[in-house]
Amino acid sequence: MEIAVIGNSEFTTGFRLAGIKKIYETSKTDDLVHTLQSILKERDVGILVIHNDDLASLPEQFRIMLDEIVTPTTIALGGAGESSNLRDKIKQAVGVDLW
Repeated sequence: MEIAVIGNSEFTTGFRLAGIKKIYETSKTDDLVHTLQSILKERDVGILVIHNDDLASLPEQFRIMLDEIVTPTTIALGGAGESSNLRDKIKQAVGVDLW
């Protein structure tokens, strides 16, 4: 399983430097939805990293779908609500609140 990162160039740069190969740069919400749909069709992506602001800009049904699917697990980083979202994802994956 691979990690995929989607977002603007400022968000993806650090992941690129860390060696993540599946980087998808987008700048508009329309591009974001289209790119996310293509990523979800890829069977080898296990974790999807997205910026909280980009996630918030998605249509509500799409956000709910991303939250409910198991593979890939969507992790939202940056912006407001980062720690609570990550905490919820860890709790969902492990089954225990580690904080």
